[in-house]
Amino acid sequence: MRIFMSIISAAALILFGGMASALALAPGDKAPAFTATNAKGETVSLSDYEGKVVVLEWTNHLCPFVEKHYNAGNMQRVQRMAESLDAVWLTVNSSAEGKQGYVEGAEALKIVDKNDAVIDHYLIDPEGKLGKSYGAKTTPHMFVINTDGTIAYMGAIDDKPTADSADIAGAVNYVIDTLDAIKDGDPIPTQSSQPYGCSVKYKG
Repeated sequence: MRIFMSIISAAALILFGGMASALALAPGDKAPAFTATNAKGETVSLSDYEGKVVVLEWTNHLCPFVEKHYNAGNMQRVQRMAESLDAVWLTVNSSAEGKQGYVEGAEALKIVDKNDAVIDHYLIDPEGKLGKSYGAKTTPHMFVINTDGTIAYMGAIDDKPTADSADIAGAVNYVIDTLDAIKDGDPIPTQSSQPYGCSVKYKG
């Protein structure tokens, strides 16, 4: 009986593991629709940007991996490139109230100004609904949505999973490579990678 139950348990793990994989977002999938509130209290929907390239950046200003890219000006460099290509940049904060990185609107706007961030909206997602719909795991965690509404790239900002800004110079920046490929009509060189950084501080 014990052996039989072990077999059933193993089968269940395989089944539900397979289901979880099947439900996970992957490159080429349609980007999940969403409506969220920005730092100014305005409503922002993905559908507002139909036909445009959209970059989603998960953030937590107290995370050393986020500080690495902002303090060195690297995130802003990528943001300026996106702006030059008329892409939309949405920064998302999914930290729950009372957890590291949680901010309300006024503080979020101060952070944007302090960093000289070049973004279209700072979205506040304390319930984690938006973050969980994309499976955002770390800060930063990057997603690039192509003009057809599908996921062109998802994962880390680059291939140097450290909090050391000295590593930026020699890094392959996956987001820049993706934007370049979309601009030139070329295949995306890397469609996904393992995200790195601090865990997203979800509610619960």
